[in-house]
Amino acid sequence: MYQYICDIIKKKDKDQIVTVLGPTATGKTQLAVRIARDFNAEIISADSRQVYRGMDIGTGKDLEDYTIDNHQIRYHLIDIAEPGTEFNVAQYQQAAYHALDDIRARGREVVLCGGSGMYVESLLGGYRLSPITRDLELYAELEAKTDEELTKILQSFHPLHNHTDTCERKRLLKAVEIEYYYQKHPEWQELTRKIPSIIIGLTGEREYIRQRITARLKQRLENGMIDEVQQLINQGVNTDQLLRYGLEYKYITLYLQHKITYEEMFAKLNTAIHQFSKRQMTWFRKMERSGFKINWIRVEDLKY
Repeated sequence: MYQYICDIIKKKDKDQIVTVLGPTATGKTQLAVRIARDFNAEIISADSRQVYRGMDIGTGKDLEDYTIDNHQIRYHLIDIAEPGTEFNVAQYQQAAYHALDDIRARGREVVLCGGSGMYVESLLGGYRLSPITRDLELYAELEAKTDEELTKILQSFHPLHNHTDTCERKRLLKAVEIEYYYQKHPEWQELTRKIPSIIIGLTGEREYIRQRITARLKQRLENGMIDEVQQLINQGVNTDQLLRYGLEYKYITLYLQHKITYEEMFAKLNTAIHQFSKRQMTWFRKMERSGFKINWIRVEDLKY
């Protein structure tokens, strides 16, 4: 099956990158590393929590996986933000563009790898995002206008090819806000572009994935995941922020605060990760309906 994946990649256009996506516990990093080795590539992570330093076990960085056959595969967008801070999708998108251009400038291929569907889609789709901070005066002015007036303002910036931004008032206001932001910060608009890609998706039978998720959770707990969260707290990371990071950091923090027992923590966290896996697949299916072609591979069949 790996040879089949390689055959797909060999047919890609010169300007295309390779994307490896899939729900948690499907072995995305291991596949991406092998592809990187065999196609002279470097890896750009597409994981919304692996950007944070010190959040290693809970986010599944598995940095040792980036070494294969005594060869270190270079990776990007891991450990680039301080824990306890916010790093949003707009910041990720621009950082990913810079990493991609740097890799290509050195004559190497690019493998995008991760399970954060919003991060993957924002990059491949070239979505117009910005780290916009609300201009309260402008927002008050816009809020006083009718939907029809707001739509005319939006049309003044560019033709409307679809009506997704005008179907509800909240989205319409946001779309107009962003356009005004681009007027003041054209550098964000200039850096936004679609990235063509061959997409390899990893999936599997639900029960098989469930078993992998539970086994991995047990392993991470044995490898010191609770100590990792405690260390973050000791370093001064706000517990409210850890709760917002969700999954491992949420439930282990609650356990360390003595709000739930170890058994409750494990059960709740295990269930939450299974639910997260389903949401990831829902996002990827939505990407397909939006026109992204994903070549699905069953992890049960993937032998190296």
